[in-house]
Amino acid sequence: MPKILVVEDNELNREVLIRRLTKAGFAVITAANGREAVDRTTSELPDLVLMDMNLPVMDGFTATALLKGDPRTRAIPVIALTALVMPGDRDRCLEAGCDDYDGKPVDFPSLLSKIQALLR
Repeated sequence: MPKILVVEDNELNREVLIRRLTKAGFAVITAANGREAVDRTTSELPDLVLMDMNLPVMDGFTATALLKGDPRTRAIPVIALTALVMPGDRDRCLEAGCDDYDGKPVDFPSLLSKIQALLR
């Protein structure tokens, strides 16, 4: 069962993702800020990270860059899951090291397709 780290500071969004991902057959762990995301990824080594980019303590851009700069976590795919949907936001997420990008509100079938593609 693949393990996904959901990094989301909004409790309702986090709970919805946990329910949907669990129903889809994933083990889910969570983090509520960027610092916690780096710590959980390093300690738990999930198969994939869903990273909100606007986070307290440390933003998702910085957290992703740290994960991609660490040989222990570099290969773990990161999908930016963000409300940043203006022109250039996708490119900014990819430049930070994200492997893919999905906007909010979440289109779960589309997100699931991206998750499955990155886990292959």
